[in-house]
Amino acid sequence: MSEFRGIYTLWLREVKKFVREKSRLVNAFVQPLLWLFIFGTGMRFSATVPGVNYQEFIFPGLVCQAMLFTAMFLGIHIIWDREFGFLKEILVSPLSRPSIFLGKMLGVSTDVMIQGIIIFPFAFLIGAHISIVVFFLTLPVMLLITFGLVCIGLTFASLMKSFEGFGLVQTFINMPMFFLSGALFPLNNVPQWLQVVSLVNPLTYGVDALRTVMIGPSWVGIAPISVDLAVLFVFDAIMFTCGTWAFSRTD
Repeated sequence: MSEFRGIYTLWLREVKKFVREKSRLVNAFVQPLLWLFIFGTGMRFSATVPGVNYQEFIFPGLVCQAMLFTAMFLGIHIIWDREFGFLKEILVSPLSRPSIFLGKMLGVSTDVMIQGIIIFPFAFLIGAHISIVVFFLTLPVMLLITFGLVCIGLTFASLMKSFEGFGLVQTFINMPMFFLSGALFPLNNVPQWLQVVSLVNPLTYGVDALRTVMIGPSWVGIAPISVDLAVLFVFDAIMFTCGTWAFSRTD
């Protein structure tokens, strides 16, 4: 019971920190607007996607972008906790390290899900028709995407000591994962080598799964949604294992 109480406490702490940072919540609204109405409007005249307008096409990609950037950024909380002594306090507590990692992972995952959900009202502003049923169908897919991304951020943060170093790693991971995911352009129109590289990117399957759910049967993705979900599940399992290992080495 104490393990569950510890996991819940760490989860609640992460959620409270996120909600209390008003500037981050404001940014959660502003950033998608910039991408949808500036980038999306500008690119739709030069990028064409059969059967769907460009802004509707990039909407699932922007949901993934918001979750990716938030997941990686919130990994820095481990470095903050180490800097101010909180991490040392919980590491010497009776709570096991896998439970500590799970509690922080679930807390950050909740924050990332909130960030992703905040974007959905903008779908109606660009003409994307997302019903209540479709919205609820996207949530399990978003959760699968979130777990793996959060574990990446927490894994690297556990192995690093400085904010500057983590910032460099964060940028190095964020940009390739986002631009190689097919979030902004169809992968069937890119060179063969770029397709191969994109297929190695787990976020590609997350974007593809969200498009399949949001756009519907008319969308022909890189793989059936069952394959997308299977890849995401394996990705989550691998990253959780890596994260638990990395956190066990934290001092």
